[in-house]
Amino acid sequence: MNADLFSLSGRVALVTGASSGIGRGLALGLAAAGARVVAVARRADRLDGLVREIEQSGGSALAAQADVTDAENIERAFDAAERAYGTVNVIVSNAGVTDARNFLKIEPAARDAVFDTNFRGVWNVGQIAARRLVAAKQGGSIINVASVLGLGVQPGLASYCASKGAVVQLTRAMAIDLGKHNIRVNALAPGWFKTELNEEFFDSPTGIERIAQMPARRLGRIEELVGPVVMLASDAGSFVNGSVIAVDGALNALVA
Repeated sequence: MNADLFSLSGRVALVTGASSGIGRGLALGLAAAGARVVAVARRADRLDGLVREIEQSGGSALAAQADVTDAENIERAFDAAERAYGTVNVIVSNAGVTDARNFLKIEPAARDAVFDTNFRGVWNVGQIAARRLVAAKQGGSIINVASVLGLGVQPGLASYCASKGAVVQLTRAMAIDLGKHNIRVNALAPGWFKTELNEEFFDSPTGIERIAQMPARRLGRIEELVGPVVMLASDAGSFVNGSVIAVDGALNALVA
């Protein structure tokens, strides 16, 4: 096997929601594979440590402030990326939020807040990235972070499940429309990974019981998402398009 298939040397990768959790881990992984990384978050000050870590490891990174629900914000982030590195050709739409409430108790504003980030944000980033790639006559790889709960559902997460299901279908539609431009679009469907947003729950008795019911009997480690993302971003995934890759320890087999 040619190891260069997985190299991201010469590529420019933009990652949203990069200030913590999965986004931060994916930014580090893409940099380790050779990509120049543009780390995007609503609060750019929270990206300083990530940029330093990448640079101290010999990589190159840029922090950009943007709210994915605001298309003008995203345009400015891409402008900054292009000034520093040229056309962005690897895009990881990771920014996301959740709202753990029963369907009967979800007000329209709360529902819309989840869809604005999880679905509209993915749409904004993907459309802006694709238009710029087409204008530059370049191919690329767009990776939308969906969820295992976009493939099946669990109680009390109606807005989240619906928004991630929409991301799965959007990914497939994008792949069909953009394939002729040599732009591949795939989705990653993570299961449960411990992050700063959920660690309190998973350390609780209820969370520990939930883990015990999972097929893998454990949570995922963020570094376990890096391999699939690097594959999708690199030449190793050159014929993978319109796919949804579950990285979840077989949880999708239970929730589907």
